[in-house]
Parts: sequence; structure tokens; C-alpha cells
Amino acid sequence: MQTDFTATRALFDLPEGVIYLDGNSLGPLPRAVPARVAQAMTDEWGQMLITAWNKAGWMGLPERLGDRVGQLIGAEPGTVTLGDTLSIKVFQALSAALQARPARKVILSDSGNFPTDLYIAQGLADLLAAGHELRVLAPEEVEAAIDDTVAVTLLTEVDYRTGRKHDMKRLTAKAHAAGALAFWDLAHSAGAVPVDLAGCGADFAAGCTYKYLNAGPGAPAFIYVAPRHADTVRPALAGWLGHEAPFAFDPDYRPAPGTARMRVGTPPVLQLAALEAALDVWQGVDMADLRAQSLALTDRFIAAVEAACPDLRLVTPRDHASRGSQASFAHPEGYAIMQALIARGVIGDFRAPDILRFGLTPLYIGPAEVDQAAAILAEIMATRAWDRPEYHARARVT
Repeated sequence: MQTDFTATRALFDLPEGVIYLDGNSLGPLPRAVPARVAQAMTDEWGQMLITAWNKAGWMGLPERLGDRVGQLIGAEPGTVTLGDTLSIKVFQALSAALQARPARKVILSDSGNFPTDLYIAQGLADLLAAGHELRVLAPEEVEAAIDDTVAVTLLTEVDYRTGRKHDMKRLTAKAHAAGALAFWDLAHSAGAVPVDLAGCGADFAAGCTYKYLNAGPGAPAFIYVAPRHADTVRPALAGWLGHEAPFAFDPDYRPAPGTARMRVGTPPVLQLAALEAALDVWQGVDMADLRAQSLALTDRFIAAVEAACPDLRLVTPRDHASRGSQASFAHPEGYAIMQALIARGVIGDFRAPDILRFGLTPLYIGPAEVDQAAAILAEIMATRAWDRPEYHARARVT
């Protein structure tokens, strides 16, 4: 049965008169979330107090919801756990990969990667002080650079600025052929495009749940460890909940079996409750349908904007296989243009130095919104409505 995107749209609480094209930065509120969080606060925390860790099953949330996220990213059961931030999960996965390839010193990444991933790699190389090198190339140069010096490829599948999408299966195979490991950052993939971690043979992956998975600001990250590594990796950042017996309070670390060893701190219960309700949106959603509709919407938006706004330069790939679920355009006054759009009820965002970024999410965006957004953008460009002082004033968050 084909996915009913009219039905999924009704599951979100979207403000009247707003066209929300920024779910690639922060997903909107699913209608079921407030009640589920209120239940966790009043019925569980309020009435059960500390006994809720057992009675309400709080301690099992990271693995239980990890399996639900895993279904959306093609992960084997029991290989995904939730908690902490994406930065922490990137550090854990990257350090584990380097430990697994001690004779190799190159961390290979690309210039389209999210800066945090690069910062973590730089910091880890400095911390280890063992001659490791972060090698950053243009995205299209990565494949040719994978050789027997590379310990791990550190790649974000979908570029956060341009929406350019790497071929996960091909690059993972190339890494393995060279004896390297493959880590994938899925921040702009999970819930946006079909992902098949198991089928692609990925070694490690991590991502966030506050973008396309709609779990709210600051929602916890997830980490995936392939089964062949899960019982051998020893996380450099080990926490009490990744211990084999957390409540033994053993001063010596003994890793829990499988991916559970990648747990660090106490589960963020209220955020996990929000995620639990947000994941209900995906019941009945076929990822192939989502992908087809996403590509149709981005094609439609790109065509409309290019026809009416010749001063905007497309930076998102036209090729479907190389595109995520967003459309990005460059303009020297991109920030001011985006502020003018937001003032007119079309919410996208800006990424330095000059990119206007639009997330097109079929769960709650359809052709009518795409056409209206393109028309408003065309009017703003034609009238130079963006060239007002208030639209040039930079806010803290862009």
C-alpha cells in the first residue's frame, strides 16, 4: 500500500500560515509528543519517582528505541543504542576505529563534512599523539584517496550545506578493499533517505534524532556498531551505563556485551519519551515512497526557483542518486534573503558563507507548499524586499 502523506501531515502540529522547510535542522512537533512527555513527567516521574527506572522501563529505552531507529537505517536488531550527543558518539566510533587499525594513521574525510566531525578528528589525533593525520579532500576526491594508509573514512552521507549525497555502498566497499574501516554520520540521512547500514557493510554510524526524526531540540543521538565489531570494540569514552554490570559499581571497567557498551551517561528520559512518540509517525511509511516523493518535491522546487530567480545559484546536485532531501542555493546576500523569507512565513535557514538551505520533507510538506514557497521567494528577489536593515542584522542562530 502506498504511503498516505496527507495522513502523516495530520500527525504534526504546524503553525497556521507557516511553510516549514527547515526540518533538516529541527523537525516540527508531532502532535502525540506533548502527551507522551506529560505522561513521563506526571505519571512516571511524578507518581513513581525513582522506581520508574524499573516500573516504567526507563533503563531499557536506549536499546528499545534504538531498535526502532535501526529499522529506519537498515541496522540489524540490537546494534543501535541511544543517548548522549552526536559529538560524543562520533568520538566513540572514531576512537574505536583507530584502535582497530593501530598501524594506520590517516583519518580520511571531506570538506563537506560537518565541522564538528572534523574538530573531533583533529582533537583525537592530537590527544593520541601517535602520528595520526586528518586528511580532508573535496568530496569528489575521497574515493580515489582511499588507500592502505587510511585507518578509517569519516564521512557524512548527506552534506549539511549542499545536500550532496555520497554513495555509501561503493565507498564502504572501497574502504574495506583497502583494509580501512568506514564510519558514516547520518545526521542528514536518518528519516530523509533510505539507509541500509547492514547491506552496505558499514562498520560504524551515528546520527541525531532532532532533525528528520522530529524528537525535539537536544534530542539524543544514536550509534551503530556492526555485529562483527560489537563485542570487541573498547570505547575510549566509557561510562557507567556501558559497563557489564552498572549497579555493581565496579571501579574497573568491563564492557557490556554488544553495542550497549557504547552507552555513557544516564538516559535522557524526557527526550527519549518525545522520541518514542515521534517514531510512531513512521508507522505505515514506506521509505521508497518517502524517497520518491522527496525527489519529486526537490525537483519541483528547484525548477520553480531557477525559472523565477536567476540570481540564485543551485548548489544541490541535480542527479537523484547524489541528492539528499534538501535543495540549497547560493547568493552573496543569502542571509538577508532568508530573513525576508522567514518574515513572510517561509522558514528555511542559512549556512555560511552564502547558502540558503531548504529541507523538503514529504511527511508534512506537499506540492502546494513548495509552489507557494517558490512564489514568495521569487517576489522577494524581484522586489529586492530582502534589502532592509533588519534583514541584514545577524542573529545568534542563522
